Amino acid sequence: MSSVLTRWEPENERFWQESGHHVANRNLWISIPALTLSFAIWMLWSVVVVNLDAAGFHFSKNQLLWLTAMPALSGATLRVFYSFLVPVFGGRRFTAISTASLLIPAIGMGVALRDPATSYPTLLVLALLCGLGGGNFSSSMANISYFFPKNKKGMATGLNAGIGNLGVSLVQFVVPLVIGVGLFGALGGEGQTSPTTGQTIWLQNAGFIWVLPIVVTAVAAWFGMNDIADAKASFVDQAVIFKRAHNWLMCWLYVGTFGSFIGFSAGFALLIKILFPEVNAMHYAFIGPLVGSLTRAGGGWLSDKLGGARVTNWVFVGMVAGVIALLQFLPGQGSAGSFNGVLYSFIALFAFSGVGNASTFRMIPLIFLQQRTDAAQGKGEAALKQAQAQATRESAAVLGFAGAIGAYGGFFIPRSFGTSLDATGSVNAALYCFIAFYLSCMVITWWYYARRNAPYPC
Repeated sequence: MSSVLTRWEPENERFWQESGHHVANRNLWISIPALTLSFAIWMLWSVVVVNLDAAGFHFSKNQLLWLTAMPALSGATLRVFYSFLVPVFGGRRFTAISTASLLIPAIGMGVALRDPATSYPTLLVLALLCGLGGGNFSSSMANISYFFPKNKKGMATGLNAGIGNLGVSLVQFVVPLVIGVGLFGALGGEGQTSPTTGQTIWLQNAGFIWVLPIVVTAVAAWFGMNDIADAKASFVDQAVIFKRAHNWLMCWLYVGTFGSFIGFSAGFALLIKILFPEVNAMHYAFIGPLVGSLTRAGGGWLSDKLGGARVTNWVFVGMVAGVIALLQFLPGQGSAGSFNGVLYSFIALFAFSGVGNASTFRMIPLIFLQQRTDAAQGKGEAALKQAQAQATRESAAVLGFAGAIGAYGGFFIPRSFGTSLDATGSVNAALYCFIAFYLSCMVITWWYYARRNAPYPC
């Protein structure tokens, strides 16, 4: 099998039925575990910070919140560059190499976490390196978007991202299990004994457990995936998206959906520990990301049926309602608060954000296809075909770039919680800002995409 596809016409029904769908699905099902591992490495610190004190590390709440925020900052920044690299290097090669790069933070954390004397700056550097996992999302989504016809992009990107997002739940479920056992013997190093409980944990397993899956998946990507010859494009060819107003509007909306998902995922466990210290946060931390991942997988199908803009508009209505509900259950002003109320409110926010992640990504290809084909009307069949190809390149670049901008929510949400706590003693101020932001997303979605006679209904 040639690794480079010299002919790729997913919109050609005969081509798609004869061979296209087999090739596309094979690439999708290798891309999914690669993206799952990427999310696991990206969100590794969301679990590790909760266990640092038990392993003999001693840091302030603000320092811990910085450790959860730094992977999101570096991951979002890397996504800006990764957005444009698939058409330059090819999807197969870049998926294999970017997956293999996850070995750097996985092994690095395994080594560093064996010794409680490891300095805080060293841990900050490792937190930044975990951003390699976050960067992979943009290249993965851009790559998969090339393989599927427009009427199947919502489902395909929803599955890739939705199951890939399960890496967040996976890391928050697996790490608490593996750090309680000396899985790797002398190779993994000695455990650390908690100064308060006397319990021994092997916190280094949080990094080492991912090494073998990363190696296997990188090899599978190299030998099992494909590069598409027609998908080649330089950075200059793709940079035209910076002139497209709808690129920036969709980035804003994706901050509201994915930014919320990844930000809440990064800060959820630590926030529970701060607000309800009597609750074991790791018993619940994986639930919200799991719900958000599952609703993203289903959100692509729902958006294909009902329209991405309509679904996105209702998503932001739901997120405003979810934050208002959350405010009612927080501790403060003489009230102990309700942990169950906070948990269920967060689960609802995760669910809505997951659906919105899929619905916004379903909107992007349709917006740019309509823009480019409208501009080519009346110029002949060749111009129309060229416009469709250009729309595919632009929408793939926007999918990646919006993913990059949206990921900054993973930095700003934990930091806004920390800033609000330092300034006011509660997270309420941050939540009021979230409500205002979600309302702005509602207005943009309704005006440009969801209302009757909207400029670009999708």
